[in-house]
Amino acid sequence: MDPLKALADAERKPYWLDSTAKPEPQPRLLGNTTADLAVVGGGFSGLWTALMAKERDPSRDVVLIEGRRIGWAASGRNGGFAMATLTHGLANGLERWPEEISTLERQGLANLDEIGQTVAKYDIDCGYERTGELVVATEPWQVEELHKNVEIAREMGLRFDILDQDQIRAEVHSPTYVGGSWERDGCAMVDPARLAWGLRQACLSLGVRIYERTPVRTMKDNGTSLDLLTPHGTVKADKVALGTGVFQPLLRRLRHFLVPVYDYALMTEPLSAEQLASVGWRNRQGIGDAANQFHYYRLTADNRILWGGYDAVYYNGGRIKPEYEQRDETFVKLAEHFSTTFPQLSELRFTHRWGGVIDTCSRFSAFYGQSHGGRLAYAVGYTGMGVGATRFGANIMLDLLNGEQTERTELRMVREKPLPFPPEPVRSAGIQMTRWSIAQADLQQGRRNLWLRTLDRMGLGFDS
Repeated sequence: MDPLKALADAERKPYWLDSTAKPEPQPRLLGNTTADLAVVGGGFSGLWTALMAKERDPSRDVVLIEGRRIGWAASGRNGGFAMATLTHGLANGLERWPEEISTLERQGLANLDEIGQTVAKYDIDCGYERTGELVVATEPWQVEELHKNVEIAREMGLRFDILDQDQIRAEVHSPTYVGGSWERDGCAMVDPARLAWGLRQACLSLGVRIYERTPVRTMKDNGTSLDLLTPHGTVKADKVALGTGVFQPLLRRLRHFLVPVYDYALMTEPLSAEQLASVGWRNRQGIGDAANQFHYYRLTADNRILWGGYDAVYYNGGRIKPEYEQRDETFVKLAEHFSTTFPQLSELRFTHRWGGVIDTCSRFSAFYGQSHGGRLAYAVGYTGMGVGATRFGANIMLDLLNGEQTERTELRMVREKPLPFPPEPVRSAGIQMTRWSIAQADLQQGRRNLWLRTLDRMGLGFDS
């Protein structure tokens, strides 16, 4: 495959959002209004919060405010992996909360079950397929670590299969695979934009008032309400839930804990029946490889292959710019890697290429908290696994705002915060050193250098 030829006609926009199913926007906020609960952010975090707030209490007056369009950012640009994990994978959870990991895994599976139930209840057409995930080893050194994780998962009663080279290639045929595992229950494939639009419609059906193209500029606490000031009106709310991800938070303290990282993806044209047969993939699992710099890939409803990951790019200074959403160096690299993984698809072309920013924190999984005397709650830092985990985070925000002590709020994972990042320019230097070291570990049979081992001892544990 000539990567430049394969990319020549690829449109520079997210595939999922390039759809005739995209609904017309809800109106802007013009004038002033009040609400029992105001939700800021129209991605998965905000949508789940607004929906479940109304499900818990249909009489609650809920307003959702989105600065642009529902699902336009990370929620509409991701790979569509709805994962059960709440901890960015079992290994990360074991490293940080070993005494809670069984509870976290159980709650994560229940959360994914409930996502499927919500999709069915509101008849959301998002291609929901609970097919599980394959983790594929492409180097012999990765197999041992896979075996360790599967052994622990099985001890906790999770359905994991170990697959040898012949078995993994029987599932999906690639000459690069030397082994793998199949987590049977922990992942569902979705069209993320359609899921966001479906949740939007579910919210509207329950009476949530949604204002799109209405950025919140500032927030003021006047003692009796939290006032959200937008360009053409104000929302006076008794309580506020923040679901703004990495974008400039209304709480300044969150800036110390979050960094923006850009992730990139390609989408192929639909595979012919013959091309699909050459790959296999009859069980339509999501796939990730076991390297530190990993790829993720999956089939769409019309048998395209989404191919993303590997490069997680931090731009020095933590800047967020539209031009960062396109990075030809990464697109060419991804096309080359695709060709290596699936040489039998050498004639396939890409129809879309895009990137987007995700919110990353030092523990790689979401953290939660409150401010303003408990009247504001937040959940941020999902690090790219928020399609499923944002629903869990939304429940935590609602528990906190309602003053409820639940099994969720008692978790140490929920009560603790990650370590903050250092200020610039030390932040940029440290992140770039970490990215380089992770790449070197993949080239050195997984051996972690002094820098990564030091981060491990500090409890940062950068592994992807």
